[in-house]
Amino acid sequence: MPSIIKVWADILMNEPTFRKQLSAPALLSEARRCFEKIPDNVGKTIPLADHLMSGLALFGFKYPSLLQFDKDRSSETIQANLRTLYGIERAPSDTYFRERLDDLDPRQFRRIYKCFFSRLQRSKGLEKFSYLDGHYLLSLNGTDHFSSPTVHCEHCGEKHHRNGTITYYHQMLGAVLIHPDIKEVIPLAPEPILKQDGQSKNDCERNAAKRLLKDLRREHPHLKLIVVEDALASNAPHIRLLQDLDLRFILGAKPAEHKFLFDWVENCADTAEYEFTDEQGYHHRFRYLNGAPLNEANSELKVNFLEYWKTSPEGEVSHFSWVTDIPIDETNLMKLMRGGRARWKIENETFNTLKNQGYYFEHNFGHGYKHLTTVLMHLMMLVFLIDQIQQLCCHVFQAALATAQRKSYLWRKLRSRFDLCRIASWEALYHPSSVH
Repeated sequence: MPSIIKVWADILMNEPTFRKQLSAPALLSEARRCFEKIPDNVGKTIPLADHLMSGLALFGFKYPSLLQFDKDRSSETIQANLRTLYGIERAPSDTYFRERLDDLDPRQFRRIYKCFFSRLQRSKGLEKFSYLDGHYLLSLNGTDHFSSPTVHCEHCGEKHHRNGTITYYHQMLGAVLIHPDIKEVIPLAPEPILKQDGQSKNDCERNAAKRLLKDLRREHPHLKLIVVEDALASNAPHIRLLQDLDLRFILGAKPAEHKFLFDWVENCADTAEYEFTDEQGYHHRFRYLNGAPLNEANSELKVNFLEYWKTSPEGEVSHFSWVTDIPIDETNLMKLMRGGRARWKIENETFNTLKNQGYYFEHNFGHGYKHLTTVLMHLMMLVFLIDQIQQLCCHVFQAALATAQRKSYLWRKLRSRFDLCRIASWEALYHPSSVH
């Protein structure tokens, strides 16, 4: 995101204007078009698209609960703002909202993630994410978004405890485009980790990864990606899947979990080393080897091994190691290391933001009996994606954020305006005078 000084200079010279493809009104209009294509077989007075747009408004204005949103929707001011900003003619009650969305197939959301991604591509919003030889870094990781000892549905995972109690849960496998030098992330469609139809066993992250990656490659057959994951992904079946789907990878590796590999590297005479000290006094040391066997059981599966030590001027040592299918040499050591270490952005810039910075990701907005929890997860992820696109590409949003100085302040100012004032447009809502 541009610096505050640059944003304010732009404001003083030229009033910022919305980009045609990557502004809040443009993205929300695209969302509504996608929602209107979803089969709506109920035929009630409130269209399904209005239910889904109400969900985007609920999460877009960072409501802490569906109950609060339901209470506020009776206000004439808020009704007018929902109509102006989201195209909602009539917001449903909380009960009707939950009932309608509980029956919705969550896979219907895949279209909208792809549409947003296509907008970013056409508008060159993704160019700055290009990292290594035209490839983008894609970080995968799982996280919880619901847990309860009592509330559950037919798709909940179950943890059976020794004392006889059960914890019901929902998880998802997230997938986000990242770059070591960019704070923003670009979420792709996440994959729910839940009991599949007709199955009695819990789902798992490995199976979710198979579904996610196959869907990803089907929807983006030519997208050049480097998948970055933790050491749990450094197993033969997963690496073969990545190879079959023409996906590059940088995967964590640990001495305890990959003892054969580390022993093999230690005893190999062909390892190469490279080290230097930077201007800040940090010492960087690399050890690498191309063509190492992943493990004893899959010795024919060759990977390239990279190990890295960073020593601070005070003598503190950090150690990391990875396996990759990208040939390693002195020219790409730093890029591979930084790409592998950037994996944490899915934790800090994605999951932590969703859970602790105003999105209430782990709050139970409603569970339902079928798909409600997963549908609400998708709606929240779409709002997060819209916010990230605006922060990355929208000068009007950037100016509002620069004025508010912190996102928490900005969310508070926007919500206050939404509650109390009739808003003429998104431009009026984001104007610096409104969020100062």
